[in-house]
Amino acid sequence: MSTHTEAEAHAGRCARLQASLRAAPAAAPLGLDRRHSNLFRDRTGMPKRRLDLGAFGHVIDVDPARQWVDVEGSTSYETLVAATLPRGVMPSVVPQLKAITVGGAAAGVGIEATSFREGLVHDTMLELEVLLADGEIVFCTPHNDHRDLFFGFPNSYGTLGYALRLKLRTRPVARCVQVSHLHFGESAGFFAELGRRCDDAGTDFLDGVVFGANSLVLSVARFVDDAGALSDYRFEKIYYRSLLERETDQLAVADYLWRWDTDWFWCSKNFGAQRPWVRRLLGRERLNSRTYTRWMRLNARWGLSRRWARLRGRHPESVIQDVDIPLSRAAEFLGFLGREIGILPIWVCPLREPAGCGPFTLYPLSAGQVYVNFGFWDEVSGDRAREPGHFNRRVEHEVVRLGGIKSLYSDSFFTRDEFDAAYRMRDYAGLKARYDPGGRLLGLYEKCVLRA
Repeated sequence: MSTHTEAEAHAGRCARLQASLRAAPAAAPLGLDRRHSNLFRDRTGMPKRRLDLGAFGHVIDVDPARQWVDVEGSTSYETLVAATLPRGVMPSVVPQLKAITVGGAAAGVGIEATSFREGLVHDTMLELEVLLADGEIVFCTPHNDHRDLFFGFPNSYGTLGYALRLKLRTRPVARCVQVSHLHFGESAGFFAELGRRCDDAGTDFLDGVVFGANSLVLSVARFVDDAGALSDYRFEKIYYRSLLERETDQLAVADYLWRWDTDWFWCSKNFGAQRPWVRRLLGRERLNSRTYTRWMRLNARWGLSRRWARLRGRHPESVIQDVDIPLSRAAEFLGFLGREIGILPIWVCPLREPAGCGPFTLYPLSAGQVYVNFGFWDEVSGDRAREPGHFNRRVEHEVVRLGGIKSLYSDSFFTRDEFDAAYRMRDYAGLKARYDPGGRLLGLYEKCVLRA
């Protein structure tokens, strides 16, 4: 990799992009032309001028000694991991799915099993280059004149601008990852051990799965150079099932980082893709989150599952949510999910904003406090119709009541007042006035709640 050549090529792409934007000012709101998206909320289909940033998918430089990587915003984490692992490092936080882009994880909220120590993806940012709607490109650091955009960009979802280039922290890796699966029969002991492991210097990765009220598994992992035979969950074996079947496991680093991608955690079951004959029919190359996301969007477009539900007299509601709850209230929130939502399994991942990283304006977390991310993704179905968003609203109200915060990548139903309070819209208004004074980009509430 030639750093000089890659940087020059990036500058050329920026110049062409600026010229294109300024030559034809947007008559409609600006929006990204996405080939693949990890957002899970329907749009209203309002007219937009589509901006293609697909060319910005290059890794510019990797510096293992200084522990950073310089990368363009449309680069997928699959590409980024493939570029960094041969250099003996990985991005400090690698979201679970290969197709997630670096810029998308910074503008949204990216999390994984290193987040108990490293924070969220945006906590690992060192520098940020943002394209504004008028074609200006601004360079942001925690200390320069654009530090307000640096700290305001996370959770802005393309309503302040788009990430063209980021410098992110990396961390060294070993040859493989050794995992211990700790089994619990009740939530109190599970969350107590989770909290203890967050302060364990020997732990490199930490997450877990709730299979039921009396079946919880905490997965504690660390780097090792020699772990013996390595497991392969990219084809016939299914990773999440192994948590109930094994007490220890060993994976190559790349296979560990993408352990959830093959079966989209466990959501591949909705397509029958956990049946052995279906897996063999699809083949290894199609068992991944890209395939399932494509099928999900086709189903949403054609309404197949909705029609089938109506024929059976059922009234389903999609509940696809990730929420962050203070550790001290985590058992209480899990009890709520069991009583009132009923989705299983549930992914559990601790996170903590490292000292000196925040505060980030639109995703406010209490510095140093351990939060627990709950990921639950399925349909809740009943035999009677309810108001749209009934179960999602209950989740939102409980999250706020317990002092937590909800990611905005999926359906949201907050009132404007609730949203303003949860996501600091007074501060957002100042960012909007400085960086998008012409209103060429949608507002955060309009995009994330009104689905514009």
